[in-house]
Amino acid sequence: MNSGSIQRSIRRGAVALFLFVIAWLAAFPTSARANPITDWDVIAFDAVEASGKTGPVTSCDVAMAHLAMHDALNAIDRRYEPYAYEAVAPRGASPEAAVAAAAHDVLIARIPNQKAALDRALASALAAIPDGKAKVDGVATGRAAAAAILARRADDGSDIVRSYKPGAGLGVWRPTPPAFAQPIGVSFGKVKPFTMTGGEQFELPRPAYFNLRSAEYAADYNEVKSLGGADSKTRTAEQSEIARFWYEPSPGVHIRLARDLAVTRKLNLWDSARLFALLHLASADCLIAGYGAKYRYNFWRPVTAIRNGAKDGNPQTAADPAWNSYLETPSHPDYLSLHAVLGAAWAEILARFFGTDQIGFTITSAKPYPGITRSFKSFSQSAQEAADSRIYGGIHFRSSCRDGLVIGRKIGANVFKKFLRPADELHLEDARIDDVVAEAAMSSLRVDFSPLRTSADLRRETDAPR
Repeated sequence: MNSGSIQRSIRRGAVALFLFVIAWLAAFPTSARANPITDWDVIAFDAVEASGKTGPVTSCDVAMAHLAMHDALNAIDRRYEPYAYEAVAPRGASPEAAVAAAAHDVLIARIPNQKAALDRALASALAAIPDGKAKVDGVATGRAAAAAILARRADDGSDIVRSYKPGAGLGVWRPTPPAFAQPIGVSFGKVKPFTMTGGEQFELPRPAYFNLRSAEYAADYNEVKSLGGADSKTRTAEQSEIARFWYEPSPGVHIRLARDLAVTRKLNLWDSARLFALLHLASADCLIAGYGAKYRYNFWRPVTAIRNGAKDGNPQTAADPAWNSYLETPSHPDYLSLHAVLGAAWAEILARFFGTDQIGFTITSAKPYPGITRSFKSFSQSAQEAADSRIYGGIHFRSSCRDGLVIGRKIGANVFKKFLRPADELHLEDARIDDVVAEAAMSSLRVDFSPLRTSADLRRETDAPR
């Protein structure tokens, strides 16, 4: 075989190998080709579930892990504003090693009973990185970033448990059927927020439907009674599907969406880390605001309200002592709807991050009602549907969902505008501030120039004839 034939054979073999690799990669779902940020997002949620740790405090665990990953990467290459760790990493530090060590160290501190599983995840991640100084420096950077966020959140109040005694009056929340479970999240509204000045920063005026004799209350009452009952004749098959699709703990659907987008949009490590840190910052603060409102107002759930409709003093609310919600009511008060708050915040951040709300997607539900697939034309459409689902399920009043959407959008906008901003944006802002300061200084100097006299002026005045 001559040299030309050999070269043609090599080229044909290379092309065949390339096509084989492309086909092999395409056979895997996108989640299988996820980047280290989405990998550690999955690991974090798996660790939470395996630990038995429940309640909204787990949102802090995940948010802190993502903040540590974000800060570690930006210590290596400052592309975005850090949250808690301002140091500069040694030149050449491995980003992948930094990400793994950062997430691992936060999670074992916050979920210590999962240390063995998290150690295995770290070892697996580090095994793919060549040994050497870059790897050592990356691990050290990640651990330092983890230590910084753990120190910053050490006294955030997330470990404090406050007592709570359910009420019994009209309009007041109490445990709901069928489990009549004790309330969850009682103390979480008092946790120090990640991005807000306080849990009530974006609170709206007191809702009109809290007045049981009001027209607003009657409208909300009759809507959920009609659409959300276990034996509803007005709820459509699609509305029932929507209720089941969104019933999993929020923001579960949007978490899976974000993981898919990170892969399909080919986000690099830095952009992925920033996106997930922003989203989980919003999650924690939405829950702080939401649970704060729940136990500040203690408003009853539809199932309690409808069974006691004869006592509320409103002639437009007919009671049904046997009424049950289509889906089981969660064990905490009605206002605010957490699905609405979280869905709106995530939709706001995703739209701002990608530069448009109009990104269509199709996604499938997880437990407790897995296998339902729905499609959306935009992020905001999905947030609205998540809110509507709570009425179709019979577990929230409309006003709770409406206000939740408003507050969620405000929280999402605040997180995106004020945290983890691009480094070049900060440099431009610093330059503008310097220009303003310089202009003010020059204006001040110009005002003072006129009365100043030089030594030559004084000599001329002295020598002038009198």
